[in-house]
Amino acid sequence: MLPDKGVVVLQGYLTMKIGVSLPVREMKNDLGAIKAFAQLADELGYSHLRVPEQIARSNNKHLHESMMILAYVAGCTQNIELFPSVVMLPARQTVLFAKQAAELDVLAGGRVRIGVGVGGRAEEYAALGQDFRTRGRRCTEQMQLLKRLWTEDVVNFEGEFDSVQGVGINPLPLQQPIPMWIGSKPVPDPRVVKRIAHHADGWLVLCSPEEFSEVKAAISREAQSAGRDPEHIGTEAGVAVVGPREAEWQDRVVNWHQAGLTHLCLRTLGGELSNDQHLDKLRQAFEQLPEEVK
Repeated sequence: MLPDKGVVVLQGYLTMKIGVSLPVREMKNDLGAIKAFAQLADELGYSHLRVPEQIARSNNKHLHESMMILAYVAGCTQNIELFPSVVMLPARQTVLFAKQAAELDVLAGGRVRIGVGVGGRAEEYAALGQDFRTRGRRCTEQMQLLKRLWTEDVVNFEGEFDSVQGVGINPLPLQQPIPMWIGSKPVPDPRVVKRIAHHADGWLVLCSPEEFSEVKAAISREAQSAGRDPEHIGTEAGVAVVGPREAEWQDRVVNWHQAGLTHLCLRTLGGELSNDQHLDKLRQAFEQLPEEVK
């Protein structure tokens, strides 16, 4: 059987999936360019398309709401996975977000993976009417409730933050449940390690390759103690193909591959590219992937 698009094969084994970040910060309101980038990434065979998240901040920069822009992208792509990353989950109402994510998964034909995190800006929580101090505990509870909302027709759930009695969402997502990956600071604190190990399908790697094995080992130990197979918890890092480290991007891809990463996200952001240049760089990066991972 042939591997999925975007999956790298080495000596007969499925290894690292290679996706790309949708440069929405730089393409701004040029929806034609956003569509063209997403479609080209899909046609070339990138595994996934990742978009960043922010809602309301001081000194706010241009950035589309992640779920809405991916609903637009869902309608013009066929195979590529859609990955909002990371959604500041405790700042959102849980049942409403469950409905939105389920809808996106249906629109995309089951191609959604959700990145979740707690953020670090009290001002953003205040603007959204949510408690910044309890965000970690609430995120853990929300992940448990979301899984039930995505897999059960009728949910009865009584938690510290959410009470759901005798209701459910319809339609349910095609994926039951939708995969959730956790994003946090480079070296997660023990509470986040536990959240990843107990509740997540993967985690976003912001640490260095040198720190990766130690963080991964901590998560694996916690997963085993919870009765989960650590090999079922994915890992994703990012590599910029433009900017100050452009000359070394291929070496960095190889290093992450050798470290055992399951997913990698390439970025064309940060090089002051025009929209047409983003498309050129997207194609060029795919063509120039190192032989070890091609």
